[in-house]
Amino acid sequence: MANPATSDIVVEASGLTKVFSDFWMRQKAVAVDGVSFEIRRDEIFGLLGPNGSGKSTTIKMILGLLHRTKGLLSVFGREPSDVAVKRRIGYLPEESYMYRFLTPVETLDFYGKLFGLPRAVRRRRTDELLEMVGMTHAASRPVGEFSKGMARRLGIAQALINDPDLLILDEPTSGLDPLGSRQVKDLLLELGARGKTILLSSHQLDDVQDVCDRMVILYGGRIRSEGTVDQLLEDSGRTVITVPRLTPDAVATVERVLRDDAHVRVERIAAPRQRLEDLFLQIVERARSERVETSGAQGGGPTAAFLRADSGEGEQLIERLEAAAAAPSAAAAATAPAVPAPATDRALLDSLVTGRPVAEAPAPAQPSAPSPSAPSPSAPSPSAPSPAAPAKDVDRSVIDDLLGGGGRP
Repeated sequence: MANPATSDIVVEASGLTKVFSDFWMRQKAVAVDGVSFEIRRDEIFGLLGPNGSGKSTTIKMILGLLHRTKGLLSVFGREPSDVAVKRRIGYLPEESYMYRFLTPVETLDFYGKLFGLPRAVRRRRTDELLEMVGMTHAASRPVGEFSKGMARRLGIAQALINDPDLLILDEPTSGLDPLGSRQVKDLLLELGARGKTILLSSHQLDDVQDVCDRMVILYGGRIRSEGTVDQLLEDSGRTVITVPRLTPDAVATVERVLRDDAHVRVERIAAPRQRLEDLFLQIVERARSERVETSGAQGGGPTAAFLRADSGEGEQLIERLEAAAAAPSAAAAATAPAVPAPATDRALLDSLVTGRPVAEAPAPAQPSAPSPSAPSPSAPSPSAPSPAAPAKDVDRSVIDDLLGGGGRP
């Protein structure tokens, strides 16, 4: 039975070291040097550092793609090379490697097959993921025609196809425009709130700052600093006071009070500025409201239903099966030809005599008292149409016999 104190730890590293050697086993480089950290369940963990600091090497050891030289490393309490562990991981590498002649639909279907997903589940998740990353309009184009940003969006969808418990993203916003970067950050925050564990490695420090709960900063294969975002970014040497816009006289009064009472000098007074990212998104939204056409990736849709906590895949599957069972009988009833009411024998014989088509027999009329002004039944009405002459090729005597009007001698 798992220890309650450690059951919430997804990744645990202690003294993790990786040394690259040449053919003769001579040491060439120490990529990771005695690193110790842990990633807890339901948190977004940041792995930061410049190029060559050991970030990608650490990720590859967590994935089981590289063997550690020494130290301890466990993922979900098992060895990283355990196949059962790999089924619970979604991975986006630093470079998206896709089959260039496949379409996005075929690509996601292929990765879904690798995880053993049923065909119906693959189709549904493919549609939801492509809508989520804004790639529905390019679902039938070969991946080889995509820009780096579009391929990156498809790579994010590929990393989520198996609904992983641990999502590892290596430079997820590389090649994305500010709109795509914001979308990825919003997605990570939503997945983290749902209970996903996420390991994020990025050079974009603003991206990490916006989404990570904790982080470590590597340099030369070693951890140089670690902690929460607030702990690492707090500036203990300054105080920030934010108030509505002040008049010049009020500013002068504040400066005088601080100088006389607190014996400090105001370093800078300026109006706040919005972030460049926010301005960019405002411009894009304004262009969209004007319905400006673009051939690039579209803005993403809602988070895929199977990635949300309220997806209810089981209930939806039952409803679809019930609807599919009822559909054939309903379709057969809707397409069945209408059967006309049978004509009476008299109407059929009249049709043979007059040459007119058979009409439905009228409903019997209710008897009513004759009107004094009504014409005699035996007297023909002057406006009544004369009976149609029988067809020339019909023997009238045969018809009379059938109608019971007389017999042949």
